[in-house]
Amino acid sequence: MTPVELSRTVLHAVRRAVDAGELSVAVPTRAVVAPPGPGGCGDYATGIALQLARPAGQQPFRVAEVLRSYLVGTDGITDVVLTGPGFLNISLDRAASDVGLVAEILRRGDRYGHADQPDGRVVQLHCPHDLRAVVVAEASARLLRSQGALVRVSAEGFEDAWTSVLGVTVDAVGHAPAELPVNVRPVPAHGSADPMSLGRDAGRWALLHPAAGDRPRIGDEHLVQREGNPLFRVRYAHARARAAARNAAGLGFTAAPGPVAERDLLAALADHPRVLAAAADHRAPDRLARHLVTVADAALPFLPTVLPRGGEKPSAAHRARLALAEAVGAVLAGGLALLGIDAPEHL
Repeated sequence: MTPVELSRTVLHAVRRAVDAGELSVAVPTRAVVAPPGPGGCGDYATGIALQLARPAGQQPFRVAEVLRSYLVGTDGITDVVLTGPGFLNISLDRAASDVGLVAEILRRGDRYGHADQPDGRVVQLHCPHDLRAVVVAEASARLLRSQGALVRVSAEGFEDAWTSVLGVTVDAVGHAPAELPVNVRPVPAHGSADPMSLGRDAGRWALLHPAAGDRPRIGDEHLVQREGNPLFRVRYAHARARAAARNAAGLGFTAAPGPVAERDLLAALADHPRVLAAAADHRAPDRLARHLVTVADAALPFLPTVLPRGGEKPSAAHRARLALAEAVGAVLAGGLALLGIDAPEHL
């Protein structure tokens, strides 16, 4: 069971409780599941009982008890433990969950973690005449659209050079319309720094990777093809994943999701939909950029193990590792695309 499937399962439990008359609430459109916090346990936790308690007119712990009864015994769920005021801590069948996760990523490709349909939100982003603000606003718009929102971006004093060098675009130029826009105002780069001198990809990364409250560093370190450069590690991991798929085809075998032991890598891939949603909600593309570094760092030690060595014949284990490598490539390519950065096939 993937995190997206688990979220749907939690919502289904709410719907069943409402249909049975145990809860009197409107079924929410989304149930947030995430790794357990301090004091939690299991694979994922959700605070949906706290969200529903007030409209249900019940204590959060009682709502959690109701939902637990509908979650226990569900295929793919091995246990549900209640902690704190009413958190549901859910343990999954790890082997089945891992295989399902990789299969889901391969099915969705670079759209893994995207919303299936519009969610009705209409968001107007507005930014001042500052290159970093425009780049952050545009990347935030991509993230919001990936989560189903309708978005417009406006900027004051937009310059054509920004489009030609860093590939940024806005929907409207000038003052924002009257419908209470959301202002995007990250700390600008130092006045003498020129992100456009780095080129499109490195320039955008330099502006997007730091948190909005941090001043970005604009220097040649973003161009260095070494492991000390986070952008290089992300793009190199993607290129290695794509090379594994090409070389496997040359050896005559294809990917097939199966059991693998890369726990940290699987956890990072499973967290991708939550990161996309949080980055969109907070208009924080830096969260996605740092997450891509986490995925790449977990993948790089694993990728050399994908292909058979010496006289080995391709086995089920190799096909499972190839499927995981292809999943890594899809997540990194999709994440870089949302940041407006190319994912090279060769590096």
